[in-house]
Amino acid sequence: MNLTIEEKLKLIEEVGEEIIGREELIELLNSNKQIIAYDGFEPSGRIHIAQGLMRAINVNKLTKAGVHFKFWVADWFALMNNKMDGDLEKIKTVGKYFIEVWKACGMDLEKVEFLWASENMDQEYWLLVLNIAKLNTVTRITRCSQIMGRSEKEELKAAQIFYPCMQAADIFNLNADIAQLGMDQRKVNVLAREVAPKLGLKKPIAVHNHMLMGLLEPKSEGLTGADAAIAKKMSKSNPNSAIFMTDTKEEIYLKFKKAYCPEGIVVDNPILEYCKYIIFEKIDKFEVNRPEKFGGNVVYNNYEELEKDFVDKKLHPMDLKNSAARYIDQLLEPIRDHFNNDSYAKELLEKVNSYIVTR
Repeated sequence: MNLTIEEKLKLIEEVGEEIIGREELIELLNSNKQIIAYDGFEPSGRIHIAQGLMRAINVNKLTKAGVHFKFWVADWFALMNNKMDGDLEKIKTVGKYFIEVWKACGMDLEKVEFLWASENMDQEYWLLVLNIAKLNTVTRITRCSQIMGRSEKEELKAAQIFYPCMQAADIFNLNADIAQLGMDQRKVNVLAREVAPKLGLKKPIAVHNHMLMGLLEPKSEGLTGADAAIAKKMSKSNPNSAIFMTDTKEEIYLKFKKAYCPEGIVVDNPILEYCKYIIFEKIDKFEVNRPEKFGGNVVYNNYEELEKDFVDKKLHPMDLKNSAARYIDQLLEPIRDHFNNDSYAKELLEKVNSYIVTR
């Protein structure tokens, strides 16, 4: 499919809640060069719906726009951040499991390349890390600590000080035009843009996608921007706040039943977020089934219609929760089937689950 520049830009803007370097992006699209986007992930535990299904939705929009995606499987980064208790073999197993999830949920893998950090961090890479480190103070690097899920006030291990310099080096090492990461990674992308001209390297365009909220009531009062997004995002450490890609139907409905969904309120409403960023990206219409005494069945053809009825209190939170849970369950059914029926995928999931139980 040959898209116009405007159509390609629209797709990328649908992914980017924030784009740093929009004019640079337009210039890049007009150049007709092969555009490379980078994303990196730490293999850690089970994969939730924001990392799985929503990630696949965003990647597929960029590949449709003609972008080639390079995924940096950050196994050494996970080791530095003490994920899976710092066991590199477990981390690699989890990385393979993540890739299997994306395969099962329809990520456009023909235009996606997975590169393992442990196999690609050569002498040239480490020289780049050192040059980035030389340009920054420890204080400046510590301000990027939230990219590791750490607070600036938290005491960092010596290895973790290198983490932001390494992540910035990843972007240059992969020759990426676009750093396509969540809002929680904003500070390191800004760091990469700052150091690029000083090192004579290509300044990356930053496309920051929305961070899907956790299902529980958010605790982000007084926070703004990336800090607020981090405070509200779903957490693996609290299973009730996240839908995992292989959750059962019963688990999905129970989590939605307990989810925060204040009547008539859109701001910080996780159920509406699931509808906007996942369900309406995958379906043509949203059906709510309810008794006639509560208004009868209703069909929404787009998210805006659904939101309006919710704000006007024509759609009750419990009806919204039950309907959203039904669609999420349907979307995750093929992933569950894959991990139940494919022997390789099944073995990976069993290993990952055993790591979590024994921790």
